[in-house]
Amino acid sequence: MDQTERRILGQPLPVPTTQPKKRRTSMMSFFSKVSWTLRFQKQESLKNVFSILAERAQDPSAKKRHMVMRGLGTMACETPDKVIKYKKIILDLLVHGLYDPVSAEVIHESVKTLTIILGKIQGKSLGSFFVDITLQTRTLLDDENDNLRYSAFILFGQLAAFAGRKWKTFFTSQVKQTQDSLLIHLQDRNPQVAKACKTTFRSCSPYLRERKENSFQTEEDQRNPKLCRQLTSLVASGLAS
Repeated sequence: MDQTERRILGQPLPVPTTQPKKRRTSMMSFFSKVSWTLRFQKQESLKNVFSILAERAQDPSAKKRHMVMRGLGTMACETPDKVIKYKKIILDLLVHGLYDPVSAEVIHESVKTLTIILGKIQGKSLGSFFVDITLQTRTLLDDENDNLRYSAFILFGQLAAFAGRKWKTFFTSQVKQTQDSLLIHLQDRNPQVAKACKTTFRSCSPYLRERKENSFQTEEDQRNPKLCRQLTSLVASGLAS
């Protein structure tokens, strides 16, 4: 452990004597101590903690990057006031994790933590983060991993609730591009994913209805009238079944 971590955490990390030396700075222990620091912090600036997290978020080890995303979720649950105060820093780290180039685990943890964070801040003042999160989440709706697909649907439905006036036009276009996935995964092979998709479809249905009310059809819709009829039927019924 480096001197910065020792100063922030206040004491050496507890290490079971049966573990090899190379594991004595496990990330799980690190975030356990960060959680303790956040509860009782008086002497050290929280910015120092975020500085360490930002460094770990760039680490070559996917395991360490994964633990950063999980640690941010712990912060959100235990100190929601800190989440609001340092919202921009936290969102920047999470969006970075959402676009992780190699690790599905890092991406999945980022999606789950973003769902927690957005719930805490009620989607307020997301700025351009809303665009970045929406674009990447939409690509994950068809992911092969059931758990990631499930979490992506939950987050996408949450984004529908937080689009507001500022992002209404943008999100409407994203829903239109996502309609195939919404229909397909209503009968997903995984029942939990299908259920999450159904809930998300309900959240997105106002954007689909708006398109219908404006009598607007894309070229894709004109080429696929059956799909268009299915969407109209599902939206009209409100997925009541």
